[in-house]
Amino acid sequence: MTMIMHNPRCSTSRAALENAEQAGAEVEIRHYLREPLTADELRDLLAKLEDAPSDLVRRDPGFAAAGLTDADVDTAGKVIKVLLAHPELMQRPVLVRGDRAIIGRPKDRAAAFLAE
Repeated sequence: MTMIMHNPRCSTSRAALENAEQAGAEVEIRHYLREPLTADELRDLLAKLEDAPSDLVRRDPGFAAAGLTDADVDTAGKVIKVLLAHPELMQRPVLVRGDRAIIGRPKDRAAAFLAE
Protein backbone atom coordinates (compact mmCIF):
# COMPACT_ATOMS: atom_id res chain seq x y z
CA MET A 1 0.00 0.00 0.00
CA THR A 2 1.14 3.51 -0.80
CA MET A 3 0.51 6.45 1.49
CA ILE A 4 -0.06 9.76 -0.24
CA MET A 5 0.43 12.86 1.86
CA HIS A 6 -2.17 14.98 0.21
CA ASN A 7 -3.42 18.55 0.01
CA PRO A 8 -6.73 18.60 -1.89
CA ARG A 9 -6.17 22.22 -2.94
CA CYS A 10 -3.00 21.26 -4.85
CA SER A 11 -3.40 20.20 -8.49
CA THR A 12 -0.22 18.10 -8.38
CA SER A 13 -1.50 16.29 -5.31
CA ARG A 14 -4.88 15.68 -6.96
CA ALA A 15 -3.05 14.36 -10.04
CA ALA A 16 -1.22 11.82 -7.86
CA LEU A 17 -4.56 10.51 -6.59
CA GLU A 18 -5.83 10.26 -10.17
CA ASN A 19 -2.66 8.36 -11.13
CA ALA A 20 -3.22 5.98 -8.22
CA GLU A 21 -6.79 5.35 -9.33
CA GLN A 22 -5.71 4.74 -12.94
CA ALA A 23 -2.98 2.36 -11.78
CA GLY A 24 -5.39 0.51 -9.52
CA ALA A 25 -3.02 1.18 -6.63
CA GLU A 26 -4.20 0.72 -3.09
CA VAL A 27 -3.57 3.99 -1.27
CA GLU A 28 -3.97 5.52 2.13
CA ILE A 29 -4.53 9.27 2.06
CA ARG A 30 -3.04 11.46 4.78
CA HIS A 31 -4.35 15.02 4.82
CA TYR A 32 -1.18 16.35 6.40
CA LEU A 33 -2.59 19.84 7.00
CA ARG A 34 -5.47 18.45 9.09
CA GLU A 35 -3.24 15.85 10.71
CA PRO A 36 0.32 17.23 10.73
CA LEU A 37 3.20 14.82 10.98
CA THR A 38 4.93 14.42 14.32
CA ALA A 39 8.68 14.82 14.79
CA ASP A 40 9.07 11.02 14.76
CA GLU A 41 7.00 10.69 11.58
CA LEU A 42 9.04 13.41 9.87
CA ARG A 43 12.28 11.71 10.94
CA ASP A 44 11.02 8.40 9.52
CA LEU A 45 9.89 10.08 6.30
CA LEU A 46 13.24 11.80 5.81
CA ALA A 47 15.05 8.48 6.34
CA LYS A 48 13.01 6.99 3.45
CA LEU A 49 13.02 10.04 1.17
CA GLU A 50 14.96 9.62 -2.06
CA ASP A 51 15.25 13.41 -2.33
CA ALA A 52 17.44 15.75 -0.28
CA PRO A 53 15.84 16.60 3.08
CA SER A 54 15.65 20.30 2.21
CA ASP A 55 13.60 19.44 -0.90
CA LEU A 56 10.71 18.52 1.40
CA VAL A 57 10.23 22.22 2.21
CA ARG A 58 8.36 24.41 -0.28
CA ARG A 59 10.06 27.68 -1.16
CA ASP A 60 6.80 29.54 -1.78
CA PRO A 61 5.78 33.00 -0.49
CA GLY A 62 4.92 31.43 2.88
CA PHE A 63 8.57 30.41 3.27
CA ALA A 64 9.75 34.00 2.98
CA ALA A 65 6.82 35.31 5.03
CA ALA A 66 7.91 33.01 7.87
CA GLY A 67 11.33 34.68 7.71
CA LEU A 68 13.03 31.49 6.56
CA THR A 69 16.10 31.08 4.38
CA ASP A 70 17.81 28.07 2.82
CA ALA A 71 20.10 27.98 5.87
CA ASP A 72 17.05 27.21 8.01
CA VAL A 73 16.48 23.92 6.16
CA ASP A 74 20.01 22.76 5.33
CA THR A 75 19.91 19.70 7.62
CA ALA A 76 17.30 17.05 8.35
CA GLY A 77 16.98 18.32 11.93
CA LYS A 78 16.26 21.84 10.73
CA VAL A 79 13.73 20.56 8.18
CA ILE A 80 11.88 18.77 10.98
CA LYS A 81 11.86 21.90 13.12
CA VAL A 82 10.52 24.04 10.27
CA LEU A 83 7.82 21.55 9.24
CA LEU A 84 6.64 21.12 12.81
CA ALA A 85 6.16 24.89 13.03
CA HIS A 86 4.89 25.32 9.45
CA PRO A 87 3.29 22.09 8.11
CA GLU A 88 1.86 24.08 5.19
CA LEU A 89 5.40 24.36 3.82
CA MET A 90 5.72 20.61 3.20
CA GLN A 91 5.99 19.67 -0.46
CA ARG A 92 3.06 17.76 -1.84
CA PRO A 93 2.28 15.19 -2.69
CA VAL A 94 4.64 12.88 -0.87
CA LEU A 95 4.29 9.18 -1.66
CA VAL A 96 5.52 6.52 0.75
CA ARG A 97 5.66 2.78 0.19
CA GLY A 98 7.67 0.43 2.34
CA ASP A 99 11.12 1.88 2.88
CA ARG A 100 10.90 4.37 -0.01
CA ALA A 101 9.41 7.84 -0.27
CA ILE A 102 9.41 10.45 -3.01
CA ILE A 103 8.14 13.94 -3.58
CA GLY A 104 5.60 13.63 -6.39
CA ARG A 105 6.89 16.58 -8.41
CA PRO A 106 6.86 16.75 -11.35
CA LYS A 107 3.54 14.95 -11.82
CA ASP A 108 5.00 12.11 -13.89
CA ARG A 109 7.26 11.15 -11.00
CA ALA A 110 4.24 10.09 -8.90
CA ALA A 111 2.84 8.09 -11.81
CA ALA A 112 6.12 6.20 -12.24
CA PHE A 113 6.35 5.45 -8.50
CA LEU A 114 2.77 4.16 -8.42
CA ALA A 115 3.37 1.96 -11.47
CA GLU A 116 6.32 0.14 -9.86
